[in-house]
Amino acid sequence: MNHNVIITCAVTGAGDTVDKHPAIPVTPEQIAAAAVEAARAGATVAHCHVRDPKTGKGSRDPSLYREVMERIRDSGVDIIVNLTAGMGGDLEIGAGERPTDFGPGTDLVGPLTRLVHVESLLPDICTLDCGTLNFGDGDTIYVSTPAALRAGAKRITELGVKAELEIFDTGHLWFANQMIKEGLLKDPIFQLCLGIPWGAPADTTTMKAMVDNLMPGVTWAAFGIGRMQMPMAAQAVLLGGNVRVGLEDNLWLEKGVPATNGSLVERVVELLRCMGAKPMTPAEGRVKMGLKKRA
Repeated sequence: MNHNVIITCAVTGAGDTVDKHPAIPVTPEQIAAAAVEAARAGATVAHCHVRDPKTGKGSRDPSLYREVMERIRDSGVDIIVNLTAGMGGDLEIGAGERPTDFGPGTDLVGPLTRLVHVESLLPDICTLDCGTLNFGDGDTIYVSTPAALRAGAKRITELGVKAELEIFDTGHLWFANQMIKEGLLKDPIFQLCLGIPWGAPADTTTMKAMVDNLMPGVTWAAFGIGRMQMPMAAQAVLLGGNVRVGLEDNLWLEKGVPATNGSLVERVVELLRCMGAKPMTPAEGRVKMGLKKRA
């Protein structure tokens, strides 16, 4: 069991959740405020996407990321910043017998274009989604090929940014370990992402199987989506890992009660304390993950 736990709060994501919740953070001001709220509630890390302020849809605009970063840093509240680098991997296959008539949800760019904002802003951490998968029940595929992943991993390492490897299925973990063996990544963090259809399910057996295939001594966390958010947080701690909560993964504090990022962090802090564990501060998290505080 892990008694000193890094809590990551994924504050908004890029999913189509704006109409499903009364207060999804959309503007840079709202996203930064959500990160600060999570920090004050006990989060160690804020994981940030950005959204188009006019439509609420996920965005790759570097200027939006810059405003979020500046607002967080200007707040005076200490929080480790983890920026997504996963945007730009969506491929919506055409329906029926016309699969190459790609749909309007397609947003597919090269591996270095996905890192433009990371190069500019040099956050503490950025994500690297470690494989391709069917994303939900429709025709959307998230695309990360081995060649693209190698190029992205190499560039993240050159930038001196800590990579958080997003693992949505067992083959992703296999390839992540391969990139480490090839020297493309230096001491990355692993994030086991459970419950996303149709990746790895959110259950004890699957998490344990993934943990058993991690390299010895790595820092890792796990999360489940929806109602499995807190059960998978408890399971991760019992297996020696860290946790992630937040509105990217779960909109509800309990049935019929919309969550906030702060309330989800508070709930997992309470869970940790009931288990005899405690959350790490950002300063403690930097030591654990080998990070240097950015200027």
